[in-house]
Amino acid sequence: MYSYRGTTTLVTGASRGLGTAYATELARRGSDLVLVARSATALDELADRIRAAHDVAVTTLATDLTDRDQVAALLRDLDAAPGPVDLLVNNAGMGPAGPFLGRPFAPNQTAVDLNVSALMALTHGIGTPMAARGSGGIINVASTAAFQPMPFQAGYAATKAFVLSFTEAVAEELRGTGVRVMAAHPGGTDTAFFDGTSHSVDPRLLDSAEYVARRTLDDYARGRSASYPGRRLNQVGSWLPRFLPRTTTTWITGRLNRALGLDVVQARTA
Repeated sequence: MYSYRGTTTLVTGASRGLGTAYATELARRGSDLVLVARSATALDELADRIRAAHDVAVTTLATDLTDRDQVAALLRDLDAAPGPVDLLVNNAGMGPAGPFLGRPFAPNQTAVDLNVSALMALTHGIGTPMAARGSGGIINVASTAAFQPMPFQAGYAATKAFVLSFTEAVAEELRGTGVRVMAAHPGGTDTAFFDGTSHSVDPRLLDSAEYVARRTLDDYARGRSASYPGRRLNQVGSWLPRFLPRTTTTWITGRLNRALGLDVVQARTA
């Protein structure tokens, strides 16, 4: 079983929500950390809390991952670092919600830049030296949204479908190399996903970020290629689109999202 103690893990989107939960749980398991997010202040505050609670080294790199120049600069900084990244957790993401043609386009473009382009760039830039030395790992955080089209979350679900396909393909390419790639598919999680919008979700339907983080890291440690780090219903729900016609699946998810009010909710980052 994989041991996190004595390793170095890079976590994107670490300043809040699930990213903070991953960072905290990794530190509890003994991993040194490289924390990446836009807000230097939030990262430094998190780093101070982690250092006070756990005997690990924490480096913060404030980076806007939607900016390709900043992503390139981050990779250069990592190349110049004294030690390698042993595990990359591509967690940063955002989820525009609402009718695709009824909302501004910009959040959808930002979601592609963050959920797809940055994830690919970091997988390539950090994964290449992993492959060269024959060790390392990558966890790409996708979603249960990856398994079907989702009206009123059209752009978000499409980016997560990309993450699913991309991660499975790269994992197979790296089979037997000593580098392991896993996709994580959390369902509804109690984060700030819908903060600032007119939409809310019953907390009883959500998994805690801490629980999702623990389950993800447990699954990676056990050598799994895919993780469904929430309630069992999340994994069961991912099976249905494999058997139903795509039009039926899309109709069902459209009905569900209308019932949740996503046909009128404003776009929001997560």
